[in-house]
Amino acid sequence: MNEKIVITGAGLVGSLLSIFLAKRGFKVSVYEKRGDLRSGNIGGGRSINLALSDRGLNALEKVGLKSKVLEQVIPMHGRMIHDLKGNQQLQPYGNEGQSINSISRENLNILLLDEAEKIGVEFKFNYRCDGADFVRQILFVSDSDGNEEKVEADVIIGADGAFSALRSAMQKGDRFDYAQQYLAHGYKELTIPPIDNDFALDPNALHIWPRKSYMLIALPNLDKTFTCTLFFPFEGSPSFSELNTANDIEKFFEDSLADAKKLIPDLIDEFSTNPTSSLVTIRCYPWSKGRFLLMGDAAHAIVPFYGQGMNAGFEDCTVLTNILDRNKSDWEKTLSEFEVERKKDADAIADLALRNFVEMRDSVVDNQFINRKEIEKELHQRFGSDWLPLYSMVTFDDMPYSEALKRGEAQDKIMAEQAGIDCKNIDFDLVLAQYRQMVS
Repeated sequence: MNEKIVITGAGLVGSLLSIFLAKRGFKVSVYEKRGDLRSGNIGGGRSINLALSDRGLNALEKVGLKSKVLEQVIPMHGRMIHDLKGNQQLQPYGNEGQSINSISRENLNILLLDEAEKIGVEFKFNYRCDGADFVRQILFVSDSDGNEEKVEADVIIGADGAFSALRSAMQKGDRFDYAQQYLAHGYKELTIPPIDNDFALDPNALHIWPRKSYMLIALPNLDKTFTCTLFFPFEGSPSFSELNTANDIEKFFEDSLADAKKLIPDLIDEFSTNPTSSLVTIRCYPWSKGRFLLMGDAAHAIVPFYGQGMNAGFEDCTVLTNILDRNKSDWEKTLSEFEVERKKDADAIADLALRNFVEMRDSVVDNQFINRKEIEKELHQRFGSDWLPLYSMVTFDDMPYSEALKRGEAQDKIMAEQAGIDCKNIDFDLVLAQYRQMVS
């Protein structure tokens, strides 16, 4: 096969996609505006630890990398809720043995780069995308010295992130819908180091300090540290705008996150030095123009509160190559079918991620929410896959996101009717019958 594929972006999705395509015999080149991640020139404070779950693992399995990647993860079996008094309560994610997996973005990206190069993918670092000619099928790039090049390829795919240069070029054309929505919250990363060479907290949980209008989370790393992320309003009270001095920071953490403060010895330095970053949802359409295509965050960036950004991007690779195989490598049919099939799922997971922010920072300590989880657990134990909780549909299943959203909305309506009812007094057979009728 002589077809040449060019990908912009050597991040997680671009690197994995290059492996999928190279394994199908395509000649693949990847252009990346940053330097080689493996050079060690990495900026900190902007990663948000990744939670790898079933959709991402399914994609990795299809290219033979699942077992290698699982060597780098720490399984998290549930949310560990920290209240204001420092008490902790574990809320399991799914059935016994099910977990999401904490993994370093950097280490995973390096693994994918290495594996892609082994099978012949060419990476060109420090090359910026300057635009595209969608008629002549040309990508315009320039290197770090400003030298310009015209790159021709049979297919050009933009996997260059939420602020995609290729998408920006597509926006300049006619009939391209685009919307971005920033949260009023930003985020800042902090670090919990080991204590006596061991984890300072239970490593097999995602730790959450829910405080209604904001929250702190902590995910474990292989070096026995935790990466903490404070999701916090930019303005108002409390907010980042109020925390301007060491005393401000100390007082806020002592009053609201006292047990976490004790575990972060470099709190003042990290809070003052690490950047405060924004959170954005991006929706656009169409994703293709001629033989150009957008994928991953370039097409559908989402906020991180369902842990599905990377997983959705990896699933993009699975869906695209499944359609490509079905169409016997007919790219025109594949690109148009991919965007139609995937757009509704991208919109659904964007909505779900925004909704889950409220659940994580607020609902997890609400008695009504906890009661609902008990009812849903009983429904799942009685009826198995006939009643699968929404979180499990999204995280531990490959059901289309749009179908999970539809089923989740039906469950919301039914659970609203059961609010405040003791689990022992519920007619579970009737509940299941109502649910089946609503989703049929």
